[in-house]
Amino acid sequence: MNATPTGTLYIFSAPSGAGKTSLVKALLEAMDGIEVSVSHTTRPPRPGEVDGVDYHFVDVPTFEKMVAEGAFLEHARVFDNYYGTARSSVERRLQAGVDVILEIDWQGARLVREQFPDAVGVFILPPSRAALEARLRGRGQDSEEVIARRMRDAVREMSHYAEFDYLVINDDFATALDELRAIVTCHRLATPRQQARHADLLARLLA
Repeated sequence: MNATPTGTLYIFSAPSGAGKTSLVKALLEAMDGIEVSVSHTTRPPRPGEVDGVDYHFVDVPTFEKMVAEGAFLEHARVFDNYYGTARSSVERRLQAGVDVILEIDWQGARLVREQFPDAVGVFILPPSRAALEARLRGRGQDSEEVIARRMRDAVREMSHYAEFDYLVINDDFATALDELRAIVTCHRLATPRQQARHADLLARLLA
């Protein structure tokens, strides 16, 4: 009887505008058995965002109640709003053998890795500051003041890249996506997971 392999927890971090969300979406479309954890947030939905798909949108009292109950693996205040990763849904999917991606900042990554030392950290960088600023401006949603603040915060965020296991430069989107797929495939081929997945085959080969 095959044991169900435990899924791998991935932590994806990047400065705002580096293309992380688009890459994660493409990765989910390209590979089976991997999901992104949907975070809770107190910020209002942006145009086109769907509750329960992009985020779980909650009010501040609800969020604070969840914090008090210990419902989050990590939570933080970012740009005057709160964000958090629910513990129960992540643990349930990992136990079912599903790979789970958390899209969080470096501070959240530190907190999660204290609880999941085997989590795999992936940091995504833009090819230049100019490209990062152009992507932020291309959204057409933020004022000059907000863009300036996001750029300052991006530099601080990027300074923590060395705390992660893998570094991907999102210059060419297709190349960056191929690199992310390679990271996931590599970890799926690790001996402990293959032993669990192919226990019957190994038993027959060694009989």
